[in-house]
Amino acid sequence: MTPGRRLAAVDCGSNSTRLLVAEDNGRPLTRLMRITRLGQGVDATRRLQPDAVARTLDVLREYRDVMDSHGVERVRMTATSAARDAVNRDAFFGPAADVVGVTPELLSGEEEGRLAFAGAVSDLDPGAGPYLVVDIGGGSSEFMVGPVQAGEACPAPPAGSMIEPAGTVSVDLGCVRVTERFLHGDPPEPEELSQAISVVHSYLDDVQREVPLVAGARRLIGLAGTVTTMAAVEIGLPVYDRDPVHHFDLTRQAAEEVFRTLATERWADRIHNPGLEEARADVIVGGALILVTIMRHFGFASCLVSEADILDGLVLSQLYPAA
Repeated sequence: MTPGRRLAAVDCGSNSTRLLVAEDNGRPLTRLMRITRLGQGVDATRRLQPDAVARTLDVLREYRDVMDSHGVERVRMTATSAARDAVNRDAFFGPAADVVGVTPELLSGEEEGRLAFAGAVSDLDPGAGPYLVVDIGGGSSEFMVGPVQAGEACPAPPAGSMIEPAGTVSVDLGCVRVTERFLHGDPPEPEELSQAISVVHSYLDDVQREVPLVAGARRLIGLAGTVTTMAAVEIGLPVYDRDPVHHFDLTRQAAEEVFRTLATERWADRIHNPGLEEARADVIVGGALILVTIMRHFGFASCLVSEADILDGLVLSQLYPAA
């Protein structure tokens, strides 16, 4: 890439659509997030809904304008859980390509996890691991453990490479999917919460069987909107601010208290919690339930909240094309 040019990453998730514009040295310039709920109803119908596609395309048009204003010359756009599950994904992919100029890449759960891990640990000490990095999305969650050399002298990756996880697994757990399947009351009934927690535990048993290295992880790193929102609620941010959230240490006790508060409030009351975006209020209980159950299941006393995630991994993958 010619010095001075800018690149971008767009992630079309089940719950939100996000943009990162960065310089060609990887330095972030702009981050944007809009809740578009592309995965609305996909768990039940296996189809993307026309209104969900329309919402997402509207945001992509906004993002295309932002990229043009920054002089972006290269963009990588990805789609994840909702698109993986939908039989009519081309109804979104074609129009999205027309808007952005590149066709969305349909990532497997493993590819999604690999990129999220690379982004999350890019500004952490690899030798302080191994880390369990958890990306709680709308339709799926990815669990990644690494790096391989954790606990030993582990220098930064050489030019042309990214830090790789030693194990990755994706499971069909996300804030939208759990909400649509189990949490129907306002607020959810205790029986609904108990059933959802039990199901999450069973998925986490599968995670440990698939990636036994989870048992040796020293630190839990949490990614995506559920985790950052819980941190923002705990801090009490009147207006969202990335700086106090990124690398905030969310203790298990605090996470449990946030979960208990949100899960016992009606939606009309829940939306008044500082740090909670109204558009996320209907699925935050499902997401918080997943995070709290992860901390209980694996015995973590805290979760390091990270704003660096798959978007940062997508930027790194453009800087290091072989990655």
